[in-house]
Order: sequence, then structure tokens, then C-alpha cells
Amino acid sequence: MNKNFWKGKRVFLTGHTGFKGGWMSLWLAQMGAEVTGFALEPNTNPNFFELVDLAQDVDSNIGDICQLETLKSAVQACRPDVVFHLAAQPLVRLSYDEPLNTLNTNVMGTANLLEACRDIDTVRAVVVVTTDKCYENREWHWGYRESEPLGGHDPYSASKACAEIVTHAYRRSYFEVGSSCKIATARAGNVIGGGDWSQDRLLPDILNDFSNGTPVEIRSPNSIRPWQHVLEPVAGYLTLAEQLCSDDGDSFSNAWNFGPSDEGCQSVSWIVTKMQELWGDGAHWSITNTPQPHEATFLKLDCSRARDLLHWHPVWTLTESLEIIVDWYQAFNRNENMRTHALNTLLEFESAGVATGNE
Repeated sequence: MNKNFWKGKRVFLTGHTGFKGGWMSLWLAQMGAEVTGFALEPNTNPNFFELVDLAQDVDSNIGDICQLETLKSAVQACRPDVVFHLAAQPLVRLSYDEPLNTLNTNVMGTANLLEACRDIDTVRAVVVVTTDKCYENREWHWGYRESEPLGGHDPYSASKACAEIVTHAYRRSYFEVGSSCKIATARAGNVIGGGDWSQDRLLPDILNDFSNGTPVEIRSPNSIRPWQHVLEPVAGYLTLAEQLCSDDGDSFSNAWNFGPSDEGCQSVSWIVTKMQELWGDGAHWSITNTPQPHEATFLKLDCSRARDLLHWHPVWTLTESLEIIVDWYQAFNRNENMRTHALNTLLEFESAGVATGNE
């Protein structure tokens, strides 16, 4: 990743009040980008956006990506060089309760964002962030490649597969080879990190219960996921956008996987046991027998293309990531300055990336 590339770049980012969008906004601002954010109000209390005082770094626009005209006005006012689309309904289990909202937000919201970019002649790159769950899950024990069939058992997964198809259609219809704007999609694994208080996510649930001294109830201890620190895929998105803006941008205008190494693909029980060791202080957990809606048992990504063509690879091991995450939440519980903590985390990641050759 070329930090100098981002100095003075105008960046439009949907979902800046969320967990992943917040980390990306902070990082971009630290590299000198002019960031305009568009998202709903933060939906948790506490939340990363307010904890690190992102309002001082981002031109924050509160709005709904399902409202096309409002979104178009914000994009036109920004006249961005690069657009990142992260705003979404991101939870599998919530999608069972709110299927229409999930589909509207994740499918039509993506179409609205691409439509808003059509008439802006400054845009050189658009990165649409989807998910590893966009693949038709076969429960096989090797990684899904970008060419695998899309699908989805639940409304969330289906909505993200649809977002991939919509993006592909817009790319072929309006941003063809030779266009000054290049579009790519990015499919990341299970993202974890400090500052996430979303409901019904494993790490926030674990840390919330550990902090309160209550046992964590685990529903699918044997499910295996590709776990990675939030800064890993964010670094991938940034690197991808840089390449989209290069003279060879057409070669990168397609779908990309960003996931951990094999070491990062671990079961839920492995994660909670490791977190229990790191947290200490009597933390404990149990398995719930309450009936649950369907979720994939095994999911893994093949990230060979990103590694070979973008020269991107994970920086932190899963154990290192978990140590950093536990340190974040314990610092929060001690009422430390979390903006300073977040900036230090960025510096540590950048230093580790240089040390491992992931510059």
C-alpha cells in the first residue's frame, strides 16, 4: 500500500459510522485523504465513530443509501476520486427477522451507490465490499475462489450475492473497458477488532459477557470461519483501489477475496477458549441448546489472486489479532483515550506490514 497515494485524494465512503468503515475512515484521514462519509447514525452505544472522535476527520453525512436522490447529492458535492461502499445490513441472523430491509439495503443500496457514481466524471475507482458468504456454500474443506458460483441460504448471503451481480452488471453496462472509472468487488472473511459492539457477533458477545462477569453462551462451537483483524481487509481494499487507479486498472476490475491464512481458519470453540485464556479473571463459557436458524458450518477463502497480483497478505496471526483485541477492550474498560489507542494500533499494523513485506 502506497500511503502517499492517498494524500489529497477525495474519498467518498458509505458506512463510515460502522465498525469497518470507521477504521477505514480513520486510516484514510491519517494518510492525508479528504474523506466524506455517508451512513446512518451509529447503531450501538458505545461505538467506534464517537469513541475515536471521527467527526474531526470526516465530512460526515447522515443519510440512508436507500434514498437515491439524497445519496446522489452527497456524491456530487464530494466529487470523489475514489469511492468505497461499505454500508450494509451486515448480520446473518437479523436478516431472518428483517429480510426485506436486508435485501433493500444490500441490493438496492448498492445499485443506488453505483447509479450515483455514473454521472460523476471525477471518480476513478469504486470498491464495493460484499462478503465471503456470497458464495454458494458447499461445506467443502478448501477455499472458495472468486470464480465459484454465487448463492445464499439466508437472506443476508443472498443479498450480498445479488450485490455482486448488480455490480457486475453496472460494470459491464456503464463502466466498460476504457472507461475512466474502474469497479471491483471485495469479499472478506469474518472481521474482528476493537470498537465492534454489534449484537449477535461472536467477539463482541464474548467480550461483553466477559466484561460483565457472565458466562458466554455459544450456539455453534464447531463452526469454522476465516477470522481476521479488521485492518487486514481494509488494507486490501485500499491496495485494490490504488491498482484500479493505475494505468492497468482494467486488469483489477473484478472480484477479490481477502481472508486469513489457514492458521486463521478456526472453530468458534477455539476462538472462545483462546479469548478465555487471554482475558483471564474467571471468564467462562457454555454451549446453548436453543434451536438456531441455519448458518454455514465451514467457510474458507482462497486468496491466491490477492496475494499474487496485489501482493497483499495477512500481517497479524490470529493469536496476535486476538491479543490486540483483548487489549483494546480492556483499555476501554480502564477509560483510556481510545482515539490514541486506535492511532497506535494503526501504527503497529503499518510497522508489522513493513516488517513482513506487506508495504
